[in-house]
Amino acid sequence: MDRREHLKLLLTGSMGAGLLASAACSPEEKKELDAIVSDYGRTPDEKVVDEALHSKTFFTKRELAMVAILSDIIIPADETSGSATEAGVPEFIEFMMKDAPSFQTPIRGGLMWLDSQCVNRFGKEFTNCDVSERMQLIEEIAWPDTAKPEMIHGVRFFNRMRNLVASGFFTTPMGFDEIGYMGNIPGVWDGVPDEVLAKHGLSYDAKTLGEVLDPATRGKLVEWDDKGNIIG
Repeated sequence: MDRREHLKLLLTGSMGAGLLASAACSPEEKKELDAIVSDYGRTPDEKVVDEALHSKTFFTKRELAMVAILSDIIIPADETSGSATEAGVPEFIEFMMKDAPSFQTPIRGGLMWLDSQCVNRFGKEFTNCDVSERMQLIEEIAWPDTAKPEMIHGVRFFNRMRNLVASGFFTTPMGFDEIGYMGNIPGVWDGVPDEVLAKHGLSYDAKTLGEVLDPATRGKLVEWDDKGNIIG
């Protein structure tokens, strides 16, 4: 099992332990289990909306190619992780254009602006420029504090793209792995700190310390009577 699939299992939270044993399931059981995972966390209505959005296409083929190039400029592959396109970021941005239509005009307009700049400077569209030509333009819009006033439209566009790419990348298994995100994990409560109890003139009695806050009995359910005393 590769890293991406392993993290996908971890992201299902409490389902993880059962899924790790899914190799022993029958084909029918595994199919049912996969269906549960794919729908995990979504209501039936949300699933219908998602399917409707996925059935539509916003970007043209050339626009999506531009989005992919920009995504990998913003988050390229390195020694610890794959690139934004390897994480599926262009597909995420395509989805966001339909899920949040307010993005459509700024992003499509920004892509048009990028093409216009490249045609004026290099006589060709962005996708046909070489790496040095692309980066020459990107360097002029990637740093808001030092960008020239006449580049403000490009700066705003690149800021939006950077936010979308980062949001897409760091909500994927690859992005989780990059930042060491482990999801929700069980915590341990060792009671109210001694200094806080002392401040209020309180303390734990020996029975509570022994039965409730004893690390050896953390898995034991404690029963209380109506007066707040531990039973047993």
